[in-house]
Amino acid sequence: MTPILTRISLAGGALLLAAGLSGFDAPAAFAHDYKLGALSIGHPWARASAGPARNGAAFLVIENTGAADRLIAVSGEVSQRAELHHHMMAGDVMKMRRVEAVEVPANGTAALQPGGLHIMLIGLKQPLQEGERFPLTLTFEAAGEVTVEVAVEGVAGMGPQGGMDHGEMDHGTMAPAN
Repeated sequence: MTPILTRISLAGGALLLAAGLSGFDAPAAFAHDYKLGALSIGHPWARASAGPARNGAAFLVIENTGAADRLIAVSGEVSQRAELHHHMMAGDVMKMRRVEAVEVPANGTAALQPGGLHIMLIGLKQPLQEGERFPLTLTFEAAGEVTVEVAVEGVAGMGPQGGMDHGEMDHGTMAPAN
């Protein structure tokens, strides 16, 4: 190996070692992305379950380089059902409501993130464990379907977007928003 390549290899190895020793969150750093026509789905992730939680949430970012589209459904085997939800303030109380679709603007971005739009995983079949991955199928009105792999991050994970915790919320009896 040439001296320059040796230095680059050693520097890369040192960075990986330092990252591991510093508690660096590898799932968030090494993002995984998916493409469906003009849509790019970036880093689908979920938080690990807090104890025996019945519900969870998944997050991702959809970038669109084409005409407007809508995320209209989500499905997967990880839970009894998956729904699109949104947080909103009602006076001094944070509420969550089901939404029928997530608008993905033309040449724009839709972010599903903690404290905002997200995929609600209702009736988890087993707790989500840090380091695991599970598939979800996203259905778009125009672009069709794509299956993504969701990376489970730590229970306090904030993903690349940051936000709020779902740990103790009961989502089982929510009515659709009007």
